[in-house]
Amino acid sequence: MASRAADLPMARRADWRTALPALLRLLSDAGDTAQVFRIMQALNGGVIQRNYDRLIRTREGGRIAFEHVELAERFGDPAWLAEFGAGSVGAAYAEFLRATGFSAQGLAEVGRVVHPERIEHPYAWFGRRQRDTHDVWHVLTGYAANAPLGEACLVAFTYAQTGGPGWALIAIGIALKAIARPHTLKVGRALWEGYRNGRAAAWLAGEDYERLFAEPIDTARARLRIKPARRYQEARAALAADGAL
Repeated sequence: MASRAADLPMARRADWRTALPALLRLLSDAGDTAQVFRIMQALNGGVIQRNYDRLIRTREGGRIAFEHVELAERFGDPAWLAEFGAGSVGAAYAEFLRATGFSAQGLAEVGRVVHPERIEHPYAWFGRRQRDTHDVWHVLTGYAANAPLGEACLVAFTYAQTGGPGWALIAIGIALKAIARPHTLKVGRALWEGYRNGRAAAWLAGEDYERLFAEPIDTARARLRIKPARRYQEARAALAADGAL
C-alpha cells in the first residue's frame, strides 16, 4: 500500500528537475503533449488535492464526487453526444471534435504515457476529470486548440482557475519564447487577458458537465462569466496576417 500511496498525485512534492527539462521539450515541440502531463505530475500534486477538497464543499460537488463519472468515457460516446441539440455546449463540443480530429480518449492515451496505471483514488479521479475537461474549456473560452496561441491563452486561463504552478510554468515559458517572435506585445496582452478572464470566470472545475452540455452555449458562457477573448482575437489576426500563427 505504501508504494501505491507514493504514486498518488497529492503525495508528490514539487519536482523541478523533471518539470524544467519537460518545459524545454514542450517549447521546442508544442505537439509533444506528454510533456504537459510530466509537468503537471511534477508540480501540481498538492493543487489536485486542494481543488478536490474545494469541489466537495460546493453544493453539487459531493454528489459529483460520489458518482465519480469518468468523463473521457462519457465524452467519447458518440450516441450520448448526439443527444444535444444545436447551439448547446454538447453540440459545440461534438463539432470541436469533428473539426480538430481530437478525442477525449486520445488525450487520455497521452496521459497514460506518464500515468500507465489508472489509480483508483478520489484525487486521481479529480486529476483525470481536469484532464478530460481541457477541450471543453477550449470550447467555452473560444481559444483555438490547433494553434500555439490558443493553447497558450488557455494555459493562462487554467492557471487562474486552478492555481497550479505547472500551468504557471508553461505560461511563463510561452511568454518568454514570445519575446523573440512577431507581435510580442499583442501576444503578451492575449496571455494576460487569458489569466484575467480565468480569474473573473466561475470555477469551471465545479461544474456538472453532463448538465452543462445540455445548456445553450451563450447562456452557459454568461452564467459562468466567461468574457470574450478580444485581445486573443487581435493577436491571432496579427499572427495570421504574417503567416506566424
